[in-house]
Amino acid sequence: MLEAAIDHVDRFGLAELSMRKLGASLEVEGMALYRYVRSRDELLDAMVDRLLDQLYADPDVLLRPEDDWQDFLRRVATGIRRMALQHPQIFPLVATRHRAAPWIRPPLRSLRWIEGFLAALLARGFSEDAAVYAYRAFGSFLVGHLLLEVSTEAPAAEAAAEGTSLDLGAFPTLTRLAGRLAVEDLSEEFEHSLGNLLERLDEARTRMADQPGRR
Repeated sequence: MLEAAIDHVDRFGLAELSMRKLGASLEVEGMALYRYVRSRDELLDAMVDRLLDQLYADPDVLLRPEDDWQDFLRRVATGIRRMALQHPQIFPLVATRHRAAPWIRPPLRSLRWIEGFLAALLARGFSEDAAVYAYRAFGSFLVGHLLLEVSTEAPAAEAAAEGTSLDLGAFPTLTRLAGRLAVEDLSEEFEHSLGNLLERLDEARTRMADQPGRR
């Protein structure tokens, strides 16, 4: 059922997911699905858990004893980006707060992932304050980049047709920089920004370790 629900959202979008429509795609009554989940919200939680559990088991992402924290964060970021690009309709859900712990900042929307993330940093020399800072900064970075990257864009022809009604002559700076603003591949930007983030986290880890009273 979860794989069918994920496939349904991949094809039609999150707004089109309902128990009735999912039941129809499975050739069962929508009410029959309530034997497996109690609500649509519970179904959404289970879908996110399924995707993040797949990420958790990915050997290219899975934490190894010999990994340093920078390797770990780089591989987690790359894995989450890969998941976001494979499931662009679902990622906005992944990048929301967990219902059981709404005080935790997204995007890992899996308590298992957040627990493992923080424990890995603490085991690699981060103070508690530095680990929390790293999680927040890492989350903000991923949400900002990946929501932009997976955002649905109009086909080029449609966008061009819509643009014909607007005179861009009133925006000379925008027009002059159009070629630079029209980024087709965000991979390089993602890697560059991730590298900058890791440098900032390294500085924060050292600074917080030197402050009295920090845990």
